[in-house]
Amino acid sequence: MRALLDARLTALNAPVEVGGHGEGMVGIVAVTEALADESASAALCFSMHCVGTAVLAARATQAQRERYLVPIAHGQHLTSLALSEPGSGAIFFYPETTLEPTATGFLLNGSKSFVTNGSHADSYVLSTAAVEAGEELEGVFSCVVVDNDLPGVEWTGEWQGFGMRSNDSRTMRLSGVELPADRLLGARGDQLWYIFEIIAPYFLMAMAGTYLGTAQAALDEARLHVGTRRHGHSGELLGQSPVVAHRLGEMWMKVEATRQLIYSAAAKGDARASNALAPILASKAMAADTAVSVANEAMTLCGGSAYRDNSRLARILRDARASHVMGPTTDILKGWVGRTLLNLPLL
Repeated sequence: MRALLDARLTALNAPVEVGGHGEGMVGIVAVTEALADESASAALCFSMHCVGTAVLAARATQAQRERYLVPIAHGQHLTSLALSEPGSGAIFFYPETTLEPTATGFLLNGSKSFVTNGSHADSYVLSTAAVEAGEELEGVFSCVVVDNDLPGVEWTGEWQGFGMRSNDSRTMRLSGVELPADRLLGARGDQLWYIFEIIAPYFLMAMAGTYLGTAQAALDEARLHVGTRRHGHSGELLGQSPVVAHRLGEMWMKVEATRQLIYSAAAKGDARASNALAPILASKAMAADTAVSVANEAMTLCGGSAYRDNSRLARILRDARASHVMGPTTDILKGWVGRTLLNLPLL
């Protein structure tokens, strides 16, 4: 992450006006795909920063631009998302973390789970539920930005994951955090706008790029193995077997079809096309299916050399599996695609 900051790639989605690159969804897909081809964890950590940046930039005040976006644009600030909670899991758009008005700002209480870059980022974009006079206002949500060094922000646990092991995904506890009034993003009650206009599109495309790169890495491992490994008794390449060539061809077709969907969806999202929603929703779901399927196939084609402990392909397979459990999950997304086609509301 320090290398990405130094290279100012972390300025990808910061506005040009503050010194950033001003890229949209196509840019985030391209960079996350390239990163994930080497490390899905690196792509994930980078993604959460980029999505957080997009949220900060969407309705930033001048003070927020100076405090957050200018240093982001100059590679001096790392942000992240903190949406998931123990009580909601993949249904991240129903927060229980409370935001209560005070004389000087807000009082923040709650807990966020699976926070990417947990404790390492300089700031975190949070979703919260509004509270008035001690009572939660149903359906009134807001987004805020919380600096890592605020009193009352605590981090617990260490990430011991099946995959994505280079990410430090931790639990964030917020105990009576006194939040200045200028840390509110947009207006109170804007959370649903942020979720479906900014967070969901950018997050889904970032994750689609990440798992596309993961699938490509698995395909490359399989192609290298069957294209260079020979049978000792005959001297034939493994890939000369019709069955092996057929399976490798199917893997390539899945990856390339997924790539076409994802980049098309990202371009439609950047253009704010009226038909962008279904392809954006489908992109992460299809990337997840492809990454897991191709990584599994690659493991089979590469045989015992891939199955050994700590092989690169074993890591790729573990990382790919995270795609289905990150909210919105693959099942939720496919249901949303169907509801979109039927002109039904997502929620």
